[in-house]
Amino acid sequence: MGGTPHNEAALGDFARTVLMPGDPLRARFIAETFLENPRLVNNVRGIQGWTGTWRGVPVSTMASGMGIPSIGIYAHELFHFYGVENIIRVGTTGALSEKLKLRDIVIAQGACTDSNFAHHLGLPGVFAPIADFTLLETAVAAARERGLEPPVGNILSSDVFYYKKGSGLEWAPMGVLAIDMETAGLYATAAEAGKRALTICSVTDNLVTKEELPPAERQSSLRRMMEIALETAVRMAEK
Repeated sequence: MGGTPHNEAALGDFARTVLMPGDPLRARFIAETFLENPRLVNNVRGIQGWTGTWRGVPVSTMASGMGIPSIGIYAHELFHFYGVENIIRVGTTGALSEKLKLRDIVIAQGACTDSNFAHHLGLPGVFAPIADFTLLETAVAAARERGLEPPVGNILSSDVFYYKKGSGLEWAPMGVLAIDMETAGLYATAAEAGKRALTICSVTDNLVTKEELPPAERQSSLRRMMEIALETAVRMAEK
């Protein structure tokens, strides 16, 4: 049994923890680079979901596509229909501070947003999307053991990539570190499902300095972020 309009996998095909990049090619890269005996379990719309093992622990990776509506669909189905407990977004982000350099890792403790996605929850106020603390502290510990001290804090999940007015930099004075297009939706979806979610991002653009990585490097040069996420997945198998 199993299968949804967007996922042809059978029940049991996905591991307890799913690493979720935006790009299907990055999901394939994670599977083929890190996982032992990876197998393709979903390819509806070319979104590519893979399951294998890392250090003997089952781990899956599947793309989310771009934007909150897209990750909202895939995360909802994984949480509600496939028994997934943890989703770790391994994405790219645009830095909102000149202190952040290309390839730096940012961990999203919370996610501001200009999206109206959480409106469907019917809450009488504004929901504050935050990471699961167990995932968060596990990822930070894994990063520190690799000699890294990634910034942990707020990011902005925007519905807009090409701004007509503004750029996202308006959020920087409030201490917002970086901008993506998915995390707030992922965190809200996890909260509604009673599951866990975390975003670990690599800086591929800097909105202040205008530096950016070429597309080929975005796909293949983010290994440290992926290794931190994989180590977190292994440790979460015991929690």
